[in-house]
Formats: sequence, structure tokens, C-alpha cells
Amino acid sequence: MHAYILWIATLSYALHVVEEYTLDWKTWATEVLKLPVNWIHFALVNSVVVVLGISCSSVGWALPAFSLSFPALMLINAAFFHVLPFLLTKGRFSPGLGTAVVLFFPVGLWAYYGAYLDGVLSVQTAVISVVIGIVEMASPIVMLKLRLHPYFKQ
Repeated sequence: MHAYILWIATLSYALHVVEEYTLDWKTWATEVLKLPVNWIHFALVNSVVVVLGISCSSVGWALPAFSLSFPALMLINAAFFHVLPFLLTKGRFSPGLGTAVVLFFPVGLWAYYGAYLDGVLSVQTAVISVVIGIVEMASPIVMLKLRLHPYFKQ
């Protein structure tokens, strides 16, 4: 009944991408997070994330651990890649912070609450979804770092 929230989460992420691009997330990420990223990486990763959102929304509560990994990814992104750097840099604006606070936190938590109301959220499901979300969030960062390793130089 509440799986529709996942579609709202997907739209929220698309709006987040627009904010990050418009406010020059790439420059911020290279300076603050020290990520070796360019706009092609940004576009590819965010395209995959939007496809993930569509996939999770399509699956819905048929596989809640998977579908809730998308809201988990949103919450992890908001907390550790926007709010925490904002706090650690004593208020330096992070492109994406607005949608992270206004959309990611409420919509991400709402998705978990919707799953709870529909009887598909267990502790095990929540934990698995968060672990999957961590892997989803970490994988592009690991690949960005690995590509600089001499072994991967072509």
C-alpha cells in the first residue's frame, strides 16, 4: 500500500542530482571530500542511482530488503556526504545539502515507516537494506580510488 513512497524517493533523488549539478558539486567534492571525480563520473554514477531507484520502486515490497536499500542510500548520502561535511567544515555549503535535508531525510524515513505500516519491515530487513545501501554508496567511491592505482592504469 505504501510502496508508492519509493517512487517519491526516486524523484527526490533526481531533484538532488539537479541541485548538485547546478551548484557545482564536482568542485566541492574534489576540494572538500578529495574525490578524484569529473562530470562524466558524476553523470554515470547518478544515472545508475536513478536506475536503482526505478528498480527498487518497481520491485516494491515484493523484496523489501532490496527496495529499502534505496532509501538507505539516500539517508547515508544525506548524513555522511552532505550534513557531516557541512558540520566538519564549519558551515561550508555542500551542493546537495538542501535536498538532502528537505527531501532525503523525510522521504527516506517515510519509506521505512511505510514498510513498517505495511508489515514488511523487520529488523533483519532493515539491517540488510542498510548494508546494501552502504555497499551501493561505497562502490563508486572505491572504484574512483581504485582507478588511480597503478594496476588499473591502461
